[in-house]
Amino acid sequence: MSLSIVILAAGEGKRMKSATAKVMHHLAGRPLLEHVIDAAIQLNPNKLVVVAGNDEGQVVPFLECNQIETVIQNEQLGTGHALMQAKIAMTDSTQVLVLYGDVPLTKVTTLQALIDCADQNGIGILTTKIADPTGYGRIVRNDSGRVKCITEQKDADERVLAIKEVNSGIMLLPSQWMLSSLDRLGNDNAQGEYYLTDIIALAVADGIEVNTICCIDEAEVAGVNTRCQLAKLERHYQALQADRLMTAGVTLADPNRIDVRGELNAGNDIFIDINVIFEGKVSIASHVSIGANCIIKDSEIAEGSVILPNSMIDSSVVGAGSSIGPFARLRPGTILREKAKIGNFVEVKNTNVGVGSKVNHLSYIGDTDMGAGVNIGAGTITCNYDGVNKHRTVIGDNAFIGSDTQLVAPVTVGEGSTIGAGTTLRKDAPAGQLTLTKNIQRTVEGWKSPEKKK
Repeated sequence: MSLSIVILAAGEGKRMKSATAKVMHHLAGRPLLEHVIDAAIQLNPNKLVVVAGNDEGQVVPFLECNQIETVIQNEQLGTGHALMQAKIAMTDSTQVLVLYGDVPLTKVTTLQALIDCADQNGIGILTTKIADPTGYGRIVRNDSGRVKCITEQKDADERVLAIKEVNSGIMLLPSQWMLSSLDRLGNDNAQGEYYLTDIIALAVADGIEVNTICCIDEAEVAGVNTRCQLAKLERHYQALQADRLMTAGVTLADPNRIDVRGELNAGNDIFIDINVIFEGKVSIASHVSIGANCIIKDSEIAEGSVILPNSMIDSSVVGAGSSIGPFARLRPGTILREKAKIGNFVEVKNTNVGVGSKVNHLSYIGDTDMGAGVNIGAGTITCNYDGVNKHRTVIGDNAFIGSDTQLVAPVTVGEGSTIGAGTTLRKDAPAGQLTLTKNIQRTVEGWKSPEKKK
């Protein structure tokens, strides 16, 4: 048995009222379509094809960047018509799974159950039961409980409208039968479109077995047509992430105020305060504490570290027992060794900070290799950019840098040296010595404060 997957992503999305293609709106920090593609890839299909249409100028470059095969639906004449454009996906497969680019939260396990429910010559439909099925196609069954057809809302009578079991749109279809049956679809309906759902009545007439899997969680099959629906799915997704983290041994100050926008791997006995955002791929070891309003992206936080409130960490590695913040910023390329300290209003970029070294207050340290036991005084900056190129600063073990110091790179501060407060260091400072620059203090006689011009 071989599987092809077709993702329908050509819808216009008028109700989003946006210049951004509907399937490119973000949920948990990623486009809706990307969520669907990720799930599809985990099923190991022989072929994966996305049908694009409206806003193809946004969707197609995204797909090309991710090396996903694309076909274009130039006219939007319904889901059946969209699948007609993707016949290439059915020629060399036994089954074709139809997914939707605006249905982002379907679990891989659910899709696998759908695949398993039908043999290679049968049809599988993913359904759900909802209290208010308005707008959905209803699953119509015969007296013996077998699926007879799917009737869309606008074509349904009162009896059919009372049915609570609805079609998610996600279907597993026998490929070769589909190739011969797509041309049999008509558009004699209220919308004048070619409904993919009409394929079920054709299958019943042809004696093809139709099986269903009923999905308990409505959010798994919920589509996004409005920003309100997108916001509801976002909250549902974040609630699932919060439950996963708490089950794994993480304490959340408020499970409703955490955002995971990527992949978060966490140890146990971790405390996360309110309004913390995780982006990209983040790893947090055990016994870490993260204060309120922090943003952590593509970083590793080692055991026992403390991240104080309002700090930002991006593409960095934080060593065990380190302390960061409050109001600190670690930019890409920062590596802190064990028990390092980055204090309030300190920015560090592309820098190695040695074991136990401290940058406590109001400093900028960029493109620097710092040894162990270094103390950086308040207001220190590394002048690493000459207007064209970046240069590195090297600071040896146990050096002491006085407050309000400027280190003009490229420059080396020797091991155990002391740099006096207010120094502008343009040449290397020898190890174990005191280096400073000194201006003579004087008072200018007769000086007057400038007056404001009238």
